[in-house]
Order: sequence, then structure tokens, then C-alpha cells
Amino acid sequence: MVFGTLVGLIGLVCAVWVIFDVMTKQKKMKDSHKIVWIVLAIVFSIITAIVYYFAVKKK
Repeated sequence: MVFGTLVGLIGLVCAVWVIFDVMTKQKKMKDSHKIVWIVLAIVFSIITAIVYYFAVKKK
């Protein structure tokens, strides 16, 4: 019970972080790429946050 809640909370935080970063800090990113990242963040929150960090933030 607690583990599921914790994973859900971490997933929510990851999704919010990716969406916030894409919308506010990625000014040069194409709109179509922003939409893809946002949809992925909603569907696969934790995995998307990890991939986003290494693919976009580490550049």
C-alpha cells in the first residue's frame, strides 16, 4: 500500500517536472517535440523523466 502510493507520488513529481521544464525552459524546442514529451510524461512519467534528463538536459 505504502509502496504503491510512493511510486505514484514519484511518478506525479516526474511528470510535473518534465512538463514544467519543457514548457518554461525549452524555448528553442519545436512545438511538435514539446507535445511528444508532454504526452510521454503523462503516460510514462518515471521512465520519461529519466530519458528526458539524459537526452535533453545533459546536452
